[in-house]
Amino acid sequence: MNTDQDGPTFAELGLRPELLQALTTLGYEEPTPIQLEAIPLVIEGRDLLGQAATGTGKTAAFSLPVLQKLEAHRSGRSPVALVLVPTRELAVQVSEAFHRYGKDLGSRVLPVYGGAPIVRQLRSLQAGVDVVVATPGRALDLLNRGSLRLDEITTVILDEADEMLDMGFAEDLEAILDETPEQRQTVLFSATMPRRLDALARRHLRDPARITIAKEQAQAGEAPRVRQTAYVVPRAAKPAALGRILDIEAPTAAIVFCRTREEVDTLTETLNGRGYRAEPLHGGMSQEQRDKVMGRLRGGTADLLVATDVAARGLDIEQLTHVVNYDVPSAPESYVHRIGRVGRAGREGVAITLAEPREHRMLKTIEKVAGATISVQTVPTVADLRARRLDLTRAALRESLLGDELDRFRVVVETLADEFDLMEVALAAVKLAHEAGGGADDDEEIPQVTFRPDSGKRPDARGGGREPGRPRKGPGGPAARLFVGLGREAGIRPGDLVGAITGETELRGKDIGSIEIHQRFALVEVPEPAADEVVRALKATMIKGRKATVRRDRG
Repeated sequence: MNTDQDGPTFAELGLRPELLQALTTLGYEEPTPIQLEAIPLVIEGRDLLGQAATGTGKTAAFSLPVLQKLEAHRSGRSPVALVLVPTRELAVQVSEAFHRYGKDLGSRVLPVYGGAPIVRQLRSLQAGVDVVVATPGRALDLLNRGSLRLDEITTVILDEADEMLDMGFAEDLEAILDETPEQRQTVLFSATMPRRLDALARRHLRDPARITIAKEQAQAGEAPRVRQTAYVVPRAAKPAALGRILDIEAPTAAIVFCRTREEVDTLTETLNGRGYRAEPLHGGMSQEQRDKVMGRLRGGTADLLVATDVAARGLDIEQLTHVVNYDVPSAPESYVHRIGRVGRAGREGVAITLAEPREHRMLKTIEKVAGATISVQTVPTVADLRARRLDLTRAALRESLLGDELDRFRVVVETLADEFDLMEVALAAVKLAHEAGGGADDDEEIPQVTFRPDSGKRPDARGGGREPGRPRKGPGGPAARLFVGLGREAGIRPGDLVGAITGETELRGKDIGSIEIHQRFALVEVPEPAADEVVRALKATMIKGRKATVRRDRG
């Protein structure tokens, strides 16, 4: 087994001690390719144009350099860095990353997005922040109110820029960038580089360094007989969901991959608490500790290995039947390498991925790289688990009946048959066998969720030729048509409405139906279940700097 860490480290990137300590505490073992290339360039002050898929480690690639240059325990009020992202989920995720990495620097990070009380955001801005992570719609709203000052900004990050353009934020981005100092550093990350994004980069980036993280192509036959499944799980429910899935799958031996050492240790404790024989494996362990773990796994005294990618390098476990991605892998290529550990020598293997509702696009990217279809399912219910346990009990009893060691129990059955019906005796025996086999019911229902709607189609800005007044059916059912009391007279365009809705609610551009712009009003279709939320959100914000009457269309 060769698990020596011979790759580059974060220390070699010249990061300050406070950041290295935070990364060590979090258990990050080595930088990803995008981090290796981007961090030195951004620290140097270069503008950067980076093309890399979601999940390749872009957040650390820009947040670590920003924190590297940040004055520790800074007292100034105006932010020095602005990160623009397409959705509020990503705003929260990026903000949390800044907090984790910069906790020893006293960094003040504020996520700014629709759907959260604006009063709280205004109060935080007034008290002073170092980094603002914002959706374009809410950032522009705060700029128009005079609450967000960008005159001290030294670095602007555009994360997932292609998606921001797809969601109709082009004009908002231009307006925001125009309010920042001309000598700022601009860093743009995008999964794709459409022509209009290239035009935006030419206008706002100065002699940028260019980075492209290419996807490795999976070789034919690399993962031959592997059943690939993804379960959609809210983050808070992941530990319970993993236990449930493992109960259903009953693997002979499995590796559960986690991103960090901390996650490995925590999850190992959780699984052991559920009765599994789980062992941790990560870069914080000595070689002697690792060898003991592998000995227990190969000797059958452990059946689950919870590991990081780095620690699991070079492992070859013959009896391995399942590979589990506790998180969607940080790079699609990692997925291919992981699942290649099972399905060898003609045996069927199983690859399971726990994906959060927002990670649909990441999973699609992995499918393309892996050249395989990943079946998406919801987490097994309590009823599914009970049925599976009964199946296991039935199989165990059948195996016992086919054996030839039952005679010594005959006297017990004959004695009880004098007092009870044989069927009742059999039922009691099955009950005892079921409970002895771990049949205690797990009555915790796990939330059943799905990926957020993603039809792959752009919003129909002109109504798509549908008959006016007849709302379509959307991906999740019927659509509701909303009246917005601003139209062409106020300079409203379809992109303004898409940007306002996606910036203030959980909807994405692809969820929005036809949009009709009239002289003094507009009509827009949204999924019926979200209609009331959209009405409330649009009433509470401004569109193109103006308040609008918003209600369900009465026509």
